[in-house]
Amino acid sequence: MAGASAVRTDDTLLSRLDRALFRVETLLALISGLAVFSLMLLAVVSVGGRNIFNQPLPGYVDWIEQAMPLIAFLGIAYCQRLGGHIRMDILVGQLRGRALWITEFLTTAVILLLMVLLVWGSWAHFQRSFDFNAPLWSRDSSFDIRLPLWPAKLLVPVAFSVLCARLVLQLWGYGRAILTGDPAPVAVPLIEDAATVAANEAAHVSGFEAAEEPDAVGDRRDGRGAD
Repeated sequence: MAGASAVRTDDTLLSRLDRALFRVETLLALISGLAVFSLMLLAVVSVGGRNIFNQPLPGYVDWIEQAMPLIAFLGIAYCQRLGGHIRMDILVGQLRGRALWITEFLTTAVILLLMVLLVWGSWAHFQRSFDFNAPLWSRDSSFDIRLPLWPAKLLVPVAFSVLCARLVLQLWGYGRAILTGDPAPVAVPLIEDAATVAANEAAHVSGFEAAEEPDAVGDRRDGRGAD
């Protein structure tokens, strides 16, 4: 979504499932972030080895290729839960009430249909690569150091399946909002206006300043804050 959003929670079954799935999505997003950090370390090792020992890291490009599914796909369900995916919401942003929830329900249903097809296709792609009787269970491998490719291919249907679960919960949330007319349903991203976003950011910054203020007071008492 183009704008910032928030997700309401309560004690309903839908909200509990939403929070449980969000923990899984957060873990996958963390793994994705660690993959990015690992690639940074690999780049340092490879460049340092090339410049200092005239020996770059073997299979550096292969490791990058293996890490791409971690980086590209593991965080998509997390982003969907927070409403972070980019979309054109000029029209949707003007809708309110049931008209908004019907629109969100229909677009989410289309996305879910597409993702189910992608799960099916990516799983078939993984199956073509995986073979118990092959070396390292893989029918194919990377170009340089012969890394098996099936683990990276397996990550894609796994990540897409988590996204499908997220979309099902959001369809549930939008469907319930259509039936009840709830202006702020749970388990779905609610777009915030610019004033609310600014207020939240100000409160966030103020929280950091409040946390730092006792240390600053202590520094002044010790004389460390003086010029």
